Amino acid sequence: MIQLQDYSIHFQDKNFALLREQLTTNAYSKIFVLVDSNTNRHCLPILQNALEGIELHIITIQAGEIHKNIETCQFIWKALMQQKADRKSVLLNLGGGVIGDMGGFCASTFKRGIDFIQIPTTLLAQVDASIGGKLGVDFELVKNSIGLFNNPQAVYLYTDFFKTLPKNELYSGYAEVVKHTLIQNKEAFLQLNQMDCIEHSDWESLVKDSLYIKKSIVEQDPFEENIRKSLNFGHTIGHAIESLSWETDAPLLHGEAVAIGMIAECYLSYKLLGLPQHELDLIGQYLKSLYAKFDLHKIHSTNIITLIQQDKKNEHQQICFTLLNKIGAFKINIHASEALILESLAYYNNL
Repeated sequence: MIQLQDYSIHFQDKNFALLREQLTTNAYSKIFVLVDSNTNRHCLPILQNALEGIELHIITIQAGEIHKNIETCQFIWKALMQQKADRKSVLLNLGGGVIGDMGGFCASTFKRGIDFIQIPTTLLAQVDASIGGKLGVDFELVKNSIGLFNNPQAVYLYTDFFKTLPKNELYSGYAEVVKHTLIQNKEAFLQLNQMDCIEHSDWESLVKDSLYIKKSIVEQDPFEENIRKSLNFGHTIGHAIESLSWETDAPLLHGEAVAIGMIAECYLSYKLLGLPQHELDLIGQYLKSLYAKFDLHKIHSTNIITLIQQDKKNEHQQICFTLLNKIGAFKINIHASEALILESLAYYNNL
């Protein structure tokens, strides 16, 4: 067990014995489980088997980031209302980052707040989205622009869920593992570079190591006023590209877009903070080897700039980046001109 602020992270509770104990000890009036169409089929049976004898009320939504919006929240609130959820109910969020972010948001706002527990099933959610209390939904193509900070009652991490993931989802989550090493642990990044095939990784070790990096940062800055902004590396540009890709014939997963963002923001780091050329090349070539090239010409560059200008991390009408002055060291609140941002996108396109 890992203690983070006022909740616990339970790692490899394989039979969910601790979860069963938590649910029965709290004597919840009703236990709801939020799933999407994928986790309903692949992950829910595992949870139902582990919690046999406990009545679970299932709420199923459509899978995908495109459904992470207020309309889906209304569906979830309506389901809770129709099934007579009260303030002594609890919502178990069984799924990836969309389920965790949106389920936590709905629980935190339903009848001014009911308990929720995160059970992330993807690599992305286990190393990133489920930890730190960030909740919310997308609005007007701006990711997570409506939301709040609120901690779950607990988080349960079980890496066997990764066996249910398609390859591209596994690689999407891996981008966040890479990000954590780039901002805080050069040695770990170099070790990742030595791996031949990430599908056969020691996931227990990788998740735990990545989790400790995020834990150490979140504990110092729970509300993202300072050091926690480091976790946004690659996301300012990545989020904009991700959102706009939904309108093309080649929509990107979160980690795929963040990988593009990291390459572009490494170029900004090279130009603005003096990231060494050989480290810029090393990072770019490594990410290029993992993720298929996305043609940014599919997206109009002015639209990318427009969305970046709406990023929730910006302050005083200035675009704020977290950049690297070297692998394992970062600086927050770095401003870049629109011209330089466009130059960084061209750098990625020409890589």
